[in-house]
Amino acid sequence: MPELHRSLIDIASTLNRPENDAALLQKAGLALERALFPLLVLVERLGPIGVVDLAGRVGRDHTTVSRQVARLEELGLVERRAGKVDRRVREAVITPKGKIATDALDAARGRMALELFEGWSQADFDDLVRLMRKFADGMGTVTEGNGL
Repeated sequence: MPELHRSLIDIASTLNRPENDAALLQKAGLALERALFPLLVLVERLGPIGVVDLAGRVGRDHTTVSRQVARLEELGLVERRAGKVDRRVREAVITPKGKIATDALDAARGRMALELFEGWSQADFDDLVRLMRKFADGMGTVTEGNGL
């Protein structure tokens, strides 16, 4: 378990480095504030999504995320609308312009991953994907406060 924990810390630390985000944005050809692009990607993947849910997923205060989503809306990348279940909840949804941006991020991420996985066999890569999905699904069942 300690080695797994160290690996997770190393992965999270690498993923959270500002220079990696800047490189990804540059390779995608996007001039977007670094703090905004994870929100844009989550809106595209999970939307429509409310600000409170979005804030919880990125570990930020909902008022900060609300301002950031408003900025994404100003840029034409997302739009906010009343929720389908609860009309009082404002949900963010991706716009066509936002989808173009997330597609560019996905393509850039794919090019960067080719370098990372160079030399891996297809079987090793497939095993990694399968086990990461299993791990992520299992983490979703861990109750709050009892995480790794």
